[in-house]
Amino acid sequence: MEQLLKVLERNARLSLEDLAAMTGQSVQQVAKALDEYQQEGVIRGYHALIDWEKVCSDRVQAFIELRVRPKKSHGFDEIATAISQFPEVESVTLMSGGYDLQLVITGHSFQEIALFVAKRLSPMDDVLSTATHFVLRTYKKDGVIYGGEEKDEREWATL
Repeated sequence: MEQLLKVLERNARLSLEDLAAMTGQSVQQVAKALDEYQQEGVIRGYHALIDWEKVCSDRVQAFIELRVRPKKSHGFDEIATAISQFPEVESVTLMSGGYDLQLVITGHSFQEIALFVAKRLSPMDDVLSTATHFVLRTYKKDGVIYGGEEKDEREWATL
């Protein structure tokens, strides 16, 4: 039923009947699978993909790279769990490469996010360094292309 999950991931508003038709399963099979996926924690929720730039102008998002000191017995789990409790933090992801954790933070201003990093993240004992990258514009997210209606004046004119 991996096909069911892929269809649902693209459009969570489809009816059971539509999901059944698209996957070649019965409505009862789809309903049972969805219930099982929810109970097992495979499906974590149903979300709408919002283009916040069209809704409000005082929303700022940033990606923050953290280098942290893992705990001997818990690895990165303890610090990641502690950071995930902050309401400003939308996501925490363990990464490979030049840093350990990637955070997605949302605030009302660049300063608000900068203060969050300076006053709440950086002082944590196990945080070794931070690097903040502010989102200036979203072109594509979760497979969906944003914008397209507006043309940036700085773009090259087509001849």
